[in-house]
Amino acid sequence: MSDLDSKQIERMSAVFQAQKAAFEGERHRAYKDRIRDIDAIAALTVKHAEAIKDAAASDFGVRSRCETQLSEIAYMASAAKHTRRHLNSWMQKKKVAVPGNLKPGNAYIRREPKGVVGIISPWNYPFQLAFSPILAALAAGCRVMLKPSEFTPAMSDLMKSMLAEEFDENHVAVILGGPAVGEAFTKLPYDHLFYTGSTHVGRIVSKAAAENLTPVTLELGGKSPVIMADDFPAEKAGETLAFGKFLNAGQTCIAPDYVLTPKGKSRTVAESTIARVQKAYPDWATDEDYTAVVSDKHYERLNSMIEEARSAGAEILQAEGSDPGNARKIAPTVVLNPPEDSRLMQEEIFGPVLPILEHDGLDDAMKRVNAKDRPLALYVYAKSKKTARSVLEGTISGGAVVNNTMLHYSVEDLPFGGVGASGSGAYHGEYGFETFTHARSVFETPVWHPSRLIQPPYGKIFDMITKT
Repeated sequence: MSDLDSKQIERMSAVFQAQKAAFEGERHRAYKDRIRDIDAIAALTVKHAEAIKDAAASDFGVRSRCETQLSEIAYMASAAKHTRRHLNSWMQKKKVAVPGNLKPGNAYIRREPKGVVGIISPWNYPFQLAFSPILAALAAGCRVMLKPSEFTPAMSDLMKSMLAEEFDENHVAVILGGPAVGEAFTKLPYDHLFYTGSTHVGRIVSKAAAENLTPVTLELGGKSPVIMADDFPAEKAGETLAFGKFLNAGQTCIAPDYVLTPKGKSRTVAESTIARVQKAYPDWATDEDYTAVVSDKHYERLNSMIEEARSAGAEILQAEGSDPGNARKIAPTVVLNPPEDSRLMQEEIFGPVLPILEHDGLDDAMKRVNAKDRPLALYVYAKSKKTARSVLEGTISGGAVVNNTMLHYSVEDLPFGGVGASGSGAYHGEYGFETFTHARSVFETPVWHPSRLIQPPYGKIFDMITKT
């Protein structure tokens, strides 16, 4: 462990204790103060929009400024507006019915802030996937410690300076550092720990949190499939597949990971996807709107997966482009019929590579999807609503979209989260507020309550009341 990491871990422990003390002094942050926190997040997002784009471009080498605007800045501005609009209703106590044998009484649920929460954010959408759970935690009235990814240092430094403009460290703090710091971060006894990243690291985070019985939200990933029905026009598939797969060069947890098409339609789907992406990025190698792969490690991994499939006899289709030089760009790629035991079909791809295979009917497609870990997202392409719903009923996934990809993520009133290996828990909108609050059950009675009649010494009145 480096001296810098040691200092960060020491500082981290001090910040944690300061936040715990601050929460004890203000356990129920007032509505007006939470609104001020939400407004601060929105204002910081707008004020630093260009700096956010610059930092993302610096970290990726090439990161589309338009995609950063769409998926990080505009998303956060919209989420903040939604939260501000609905926070008052979310904070209200919820009355519940009281059984007749317990009347008179008043039963309700209070949503109370959990306390100090830890948030571990990833590199693929480094601003949005940090600020979105921060927004939810602040709306809930919590204190927040953020550990951003070391793969995006420019964005991490920027977020630290941005948040310091509006928040004291005993309210919102950013902890920088590498794996050693991250490991120590997960071991603090938070009141809630929120992690976004790989399934492998998610297991490690979950084990560390278990030592403190800390509740955990895991936003993971997996192989999100597309199941195409026979009635869907294959030549139109590329219109939405290309956007969903090649946004951020495929470095999206809910990007379509592979496609299962009806027999005889895989080539049409592949060609329509390549044609659409060629129109979107006429020369992907020099186009500033086509994002690079974040690191040499990921770049080499993706290229080796493509070459493995090629060596196994799969057909590789790629968009045309010039030499990208040292830009760490990979051509938008479609792989026809890679072997099921290839890395492309066994690992989450997380890059601009789309395998397309054929199924022997929807039952076969669903069987193949269900044989893998539960995906974070599932996409159904079908003209018939009945057919689409039969696929939804026959599969399990964190979320789903019919005849498109990824759009469910932007609906703030939908919970976003995985199931099984793709995650546990959910957030966005009210679901994020609920993640960082405790549902406290309260039952109020008058000074004298009939429940005294069922207390010992038991007798005839007890027999009459409890008779079944």
